[in-house]
Amino acid sequence: MKTLTIVIPEGQNNLSSVVGPYKFFLKANAHYKSLGKEPVFRVQVAGVSASTDLYGGLFSINPHTYISDVKQTDLLIIPAQAHEGLEAIVERNREVVNWVREQYKNGAEVASICTGAFLLAATGLLEGRCCSTHWNAAKKFTEMFPGVNLQTDRLITDEQGIYTNGGAYSFLNLMLYLVEKYYDRPTAIVCAKVFQVDIDRSSQSPFTIFNGQKDHSDDVILRAQAYLENHLDEKVNMDELAVSLSVSRRNFDRRFIKATGNTPVEYQQRVRVEMAKKSLETGRKTVNEVMYETGYADVKAFRDLFRRITGLTPQEYRNKYNKDAAVNSLY
Repeated sequence: MKTLTIVIPEGQNNLSSVVGPYKFFLKANAHYKSLGKEPVFRVQVAGVSASTDLYGGLFSINPHTYISDVKQTDLLIIPAQAHEGLEAIVERNREVVNWVREQYKNGAEVASICTGAFLLAATGLLEGRCCSTHWNAAKKFTEMFPGVNLQTDRLITDEQGIYTNGGAYSFLNLMLYLVEKYYDRPTAIVCAKVFQVDIDRSSQSPFTIFNGQKDHSDDVILRAQAYLENHLDEKVNMDELAVSLSVSRRNFDRRFIKATGNTPVEYQQRVRVEMAKKSLETGRKTVNEVMYETGYADVKAFRDLFRRITGLTPQEYRNKYNKDAAVNSLY
């Protein structure tokens, strides 16, 4: 059984983003048990103090354990923080910041809720990566972490085992997203019905989130995106593409990252993986056939990239989402 740890930083003052994840994953476990399956996660709350008061002492959180006693976890969730005094909150929680960084290095995946992204960004793990947080905290976030590609228009970001989401109760969509990833879609649907959350907002595949990257006004980059999407099975020379668009390679990369949050190469990789996902979900082609039609010839490189973006190997993904493939694998 995996371990999920909800972190309670020093000065935690948001209860919903602690209780919400806790209840979501308990419900997902309960649903699995009702089907005769083993629960996926042991859910625990870990803090830096034995008890934390919230809202002037109206509520209190008494963690199961201290973060210093958690040597390894598989998934950890950083809840939202108070909007006021975020710099001070980060400074007060150096122990949490260091612990999160070490857990990620040891293989844990990390999710931040709303302004919990400030503590996540303080670890340095978001440098050069995409991130979302509450729109009202965007200006402060950019000031504190200029090296992070903040995209507050995105509901969920998912990059190399690091997840963030927008503000307020949109964290419920992130919980559904994680439940679908770690359990399965039927379990996410059950949670969506029980907690009455619109699953259409949370069941976005990485491509759906990625597709939102066209919501910008840079016509040159829109043309580049269209070209990359129409030449998936080709090895595109980015220098030549930049020249064809009448921009220098350096300016091309800079504008591409600013508009989409990804480099041109990363963008092409994500489009290719999405195409591969669709083929694996519905077709009868082998993994190697799908690999070749999406422009890859190196099995290991394709497998590693696919797993980094989806969390599964191509074969695991095919068995999970292609009913015919799953049935055939039993014989």
